[in-house]
Amino acid sequence: MARQDYLFTSESVSEGHPDKVCDRISDEIVDLVYREVRKVTPEDAKRYAKVAVSDPWKVRVACETLATTNRVVIAGEVRVPHTLLKKDKDGNVLMDASGAPVINPSKFKSAARKAIKAIGYEQSGFHWKKAKIDVLLHGQSPDIGQGVDNAADKQGEEGAGDQGIMFGYACRETPDLMPAPIYYAHKILELLAAARHKGEGDVGKLGPDAKSQVTVRYVGGEPKEVTQIVLSTQHMDGSWDNKKVRKVVEPYIREALASGGLTIAPDANWYINPTGKFVIGGPDGDAGLTGRKIIVDTYGGAAPHGGGAFSGKDTTKVDRSAAYAARYLAKNVVAARLADRCTIQLSYAIGVAQPLSIYVDLHGTGKVDEGKLEKALRKVMDLSPSGIRRHLDLNKPIYAKTSSYGHFGRKAGRDGSFSWEKTDLVKALREAVAA
Repeated sequence: MARQDYLFTSESVSEGHPDKVCDRISDEIVDLVYREVRKVTPEDAKRYAKVAVSDPWKVRVACETLATTNRVVIAGEVRVPHTLLKKDKDGNVLMDASGAPVINPSKFKSAARKAIKAIGYEQSGFHWKKAKIDVLLHGQSPDIGQGVDNAADKQGEEGAGDQGIMFGYACRETPDLMPAPIYYAHKILELLAAARHKGEGDVGKLGPDAKSQVTVRYVGGEPKEVTQIVLSTQHMDGSWDNKKVRKVVEPYIREALASGGLTIAPDANWYINPTGKFVIGGPDGDAGLTGRKIIVDTYGGAAPHGGGAFSGKDTTKVDRSAAYAARYLAKNVVAARLADRCTIQLSYAIGVAQPLSIYVDLHGTGKVDEGKLEKALRKVMDLSPSGIRRHLDLNKPIYAKTSSYGHFGRKAGRDGSFSWEKTDLVKALREAVAA
């Protein structure tokens, strides 16, 4: 039997954390490619058919970003429309020595600068206008491309972009069916960021870089109260000490925790900027890389993670799309009241369309047999990469907003963002397990 009384801790990091700056830039690149491919006319598609993509289904992006003091490096492999390629004066795409089309860095640099500006970096050590940006993108490897373009098992239009395992999770601890510790750790930073962008009082003097951490006491298996609160936030006024910072941020912390009805223990410990001054922040204080905050991006350690990062990847990469699908299925299982907690694992092989395995763990809370549910999941959703992309409508520029405050537990948007948070499979799941 699972433990019923315990403490559990999760952390979050803000949009201005160095690694999150890199995640944001990488996802802005993904969005840029999806936006540009939608601009391609039939005439352009015909003219550049041999060197560029004109169909969102053919887009490929695997983009990594590194950021340090006033320096950004964007590298990776892409398949892009002709609008993102270098051309001569006659409009012909330039080719490199290997015969591959040459990437035009200008729009990629612009996307990175806009992202840095939107986050709020205008510091001497990291400034959206002054930072040097290198774009080292090149064409996708044909060896990888052939595996994706043609499913080896002939059960989908495309194969998985890589091997790997992906997990999805849902539980009843919060309104969005997320674990409480990560939910509230995100909420604290979201409220502070919104207030900072609005310039509300002294909160407007905070910097973009911040980290939070919340420890929740569980009683009888349910989140009861917060016992430890940690927040380290950059502040632009060098005269502030941690007492001043606490005075500024405490109302927002209390608001975040109260938003879901979670109480703060009377003897809770508060650790606000525990090391003291925090003026130098972001990539100027610590180098950032894409994909280093995968636990922050998912369930805060309350559920397993397959190991693959999300940001900077198009959705042929099952690290991203299958993790979204697994969350979608797990959330619908819980929403359908088939269980109070649900973990789902999917596994894939490169070039093979359908998952090699589906595993379900209902943690002793299930109302149905787990083996039967595993079979039902295959019935209600095509879990090939193309099936996931089609079902969740993923071929869109919707990814920059996923780069901070978690990919899960968010509200589905009218633009198609966070479609994996919908609970529109409830009826189909109930019927499938009842059959």
